[in-house]
Amino acid sequence: MTAPTPMGKAQMESTTGLRTLRDFIRFGASQFRAAGLSFGHGTDNAFDEAAWLVLHTLHLPLDLPESWWSSNLSEAERTRVIAVLRTRIETRKPAAYLTGEAWFAGLPFFVDEHVLVPRSPLAELIAVGFEPWIEAASVERVLDLCTGGGCIGIATALALPQAQVDLSDVSEPALAVAARNIERHDVGDRVQVRHSDVLDALGPEDRYDLIVSNPPYVDARDMAELPQEYRHEPELGLAAGEDGLDIVRRILADARRHLTEDGALIVEVGNSQPAVEEAFPDLPLIWLEFESGGHGVFLAYARDLP
Repeated sequence: MTAPTPMGKAQMESTTGLRTLRDFIRFGASQFRAAGLSFGHGTDNAFDEAAWLVLHTLHLPLDLPESWWSSNLSEAERTRVIAVLRTRIETRKPAAYLTGEAWFAGLPFFVDEHVLVPRSPLAELIAVGFEPWIEAASVERVLDLCTGGGCIGIATALALPQAQVDLSDVSEPALAVAARNIERHDVGDRVQVRHSDVLDALGPEDRYDLIVSNPPYVDARDMAELPQEYRHEPELGLAAGEDGLDIVRRILADARRHLTEDGALIVEVGNSQPAVEEAFPDLPLIWLEFESGGHGVFLAYARDLP
C-alpha cells in the first residue's frame, strides 16, 4: 500500500481543470484524505474541513446556500484557495488555527496556538443552563477553571445572564485570548479573567455556585500517540502526568472551599474517566451522558467533596 503523500507539484498541476467552489472543496477533501490528515478540531472529516477552509478564504459564510456552489472562482481566488489547502497539508495545522476562529455552543471564538480548539461536550450542558443538575436561575457566580480561550465561561455567561463569571488559567497568553473573546461577545460587565495555577491564587472569599472545568487530562501514553494536528495545541492544556490526573487531583482536593454550600463542580476528563474512577472509588461522582456525543464528564456537589 502506498503511503499518503502531501500535495506536491503533480497534484497542483491538476488544479487547472478546477473552476467552481464545489470543485475546490471536493479537491481539498480528496487531497486531505490522500495526505492522511487527522481531524477533530471543529470537524471530523476531510470534506467539512475543506469546506471550512475554502469558504473562509473566500470570505463566505459556512451556511452558504448550495446554489452558490456552482459559482466560478477568479484566478486570484483560486490562488488563495490552493495556498490554504497546501498549508493545511504541509503544516498539519487544524483549520481553526489557520482561520483564527472556532465555534463552540453555537458561538464564534478567536483562537490561536496559545489555546486549545474548543470541542467539549459541555456545550450541551450549557445550552440547557446545566439543568436538571443545578437550578439555573439560582446561579450567581461561576468559575471556568483552566479556561484557555474562555469559550466555556463566556458561553455560560450568555446562557446564565444573571451570573458573574471568572475565567481562570495559569497561562497569561491564554488569558489574553480569553480577554479578546470577552470583548468580542461584549460581556465585560460580567466576565473577568484571573491568573491562577488551578485554584492556588483564589482567596477564601472566592466562592462559586458552579465551578466548571475542562482541565488538562491527557495521560502520558495518549500524549505520545497524538496525531500531529494535536501537537499544534499547547501541551500545557493537554498533558497531565502519567495517568492524566495531575490537575484533576488538585481540583478535587481544593474545590470544596471555593464552592457555596449547595454548589456544584463539573469536570471533563475524557478518556481518563477509568483512571478517575480507580483513583477516587469512594467519591459519589455523577457521570453525565450526552445526546450529541462525548463522554468522561463528572459532576460532584460541594457536600460530597473532601
